[in-house]
Amino acid sequence: MLALRKGAFSVDGRIVTLTRPTGGRPMAPRVTASGSISQTKHQAQTARASRIWVEGIHDAELIEKIWGDDLRSVGIVVEPMGGMDDLVADVASFEPSRTRRLGVLLDHMRPGTKEHRIAKQVTDPYVLVTGHAFIDVWEAVRPAVAGIGAWPKIPMGTPWKEGVCDALGAQHPGAFWRELLARVDTWTDLDTSLINAVERLIDFVTIGD
Repeated sequence: MLALRKGAFSVDGRIVTLTRPTGGRPMAPRVTASGSISQTKHQAQTARASRIWVEGIHDAELIEKIWGDDLRSVGIVVEPMGGMDDLVADVASFEPSRTRRLGVLLDHMRPGTKEHRIAKQVTDPYVLVTGHAFIDVWEAVRPAVAGIGAWPKIPMGTPWKEGVCDALGAQHPGAFWRELLARVDTWTDLDTSLINAVERLIDFVTIGD
């Protein structure tokens, strides 16, 4: 190792003393809420023609909180559909193509459900429909994050969000959601099925990158 003696070097006729850098260890790369490495120096991306559709505003807000940085870095916009009953017609109107891909995230994607039946009718190769098995995206947040042991079981025929709020003593679904969303910080606060579904959609709509 080089000994850094006082006055041991001459630079342009001046006697100087070299010192060791004091900056410490290099900073670790920033990790986004989704667990990916943040691209802090990328240029702003123009929105692509490809899209990701979700059923409602709560789905969109949750995806923005966890995957927003990733989606902005690849120029993908997430749009709420306001329901999925007309999915087949809406997909046809979108006119998917190789450069205009569409990913669709649905709730309650279990065999035999309305969502599953309608999803199977979408056969365009440039469209991927996937989702999670929960009745609502609220349930995809781990119960511990909400401060409960498990999400309540709501009887058939009872509106699910209202039933959950009644069971948990919450006054209004909107206020409850805002509090729940504020508690979500990273992908580890979500169920694996939602994480996998969203990651698949992002990969699908950015094929060719």
